[in-house]
Amino acid sequence: MFKMRYVITSLATLFIVNIFMQQGKCNFASKRRAYAKILGFSWENCGKSGDPIVTKILEVSPDPISVPGDLNATATASTAVELAAPLSLNVTLDKDVAGFWVKVPCVEQLGSCDYSDACELLDSLIPPGQDCPEPLHTYGIPCHCPFKAGEYSLPPSEFHIPDVDLPFWLTNGKYKVEGILGNKGQELGCLKVSFALHST
Repeated sequence: MFKMRYVITSLATLFIVNIFMQQGKCNFASKRRAYAKILGFSWENCGKSGDPIVTKILEVSPDPISVPGDLNATATASTAVELAAPLSLNVTLDKDVAGFWVKVPCVEQLGSCDYSDACELLDSLIPPGQDCPEPLHTYGIPCHCPFKAGEYSLPPSEFHIPDVDLPFWLTNGKYKVEGILGNKGQELGCLKVSFALHST
């Protein structure tokens, strides 16, 4: 899933990409080396009726997912319109604190953040002109804007999650991440991901 997220990012899961694949690029005042487990991963479309972007399948295993470790993923998403820059991405991260969902603020571009253009973020992850990483390349899945209208599918694939330095504020607990992708003030799609994190 963590490569397919270069596509699913356009459907609002860039936050997870940044945490588990791009920690080395972040300058947190305090980070900690962690061995983590992600439990109870679930997702749902949270967009309005008629939104052009819809996630149809997003399956990951095992449960729990170990970090570092290997995981298997299958994903299918579709867009009824071409996705071209600028694509705004509004991410809201909530944590369960004593039974209440509390919004986590934006810290060093992680957390509840508003990104002006997800296309620029994709370019920062994979420089333009560079081949898309596997298995995107094999299955003809693009990793840069624009994304043509149509369906994008990732067959069952295995990925390795490397060691990461977790930000100091990402502590054990239950989390919800909601991402809304838009263009020129129009909502294109919304995806909500829920999971629990246990780190040592």
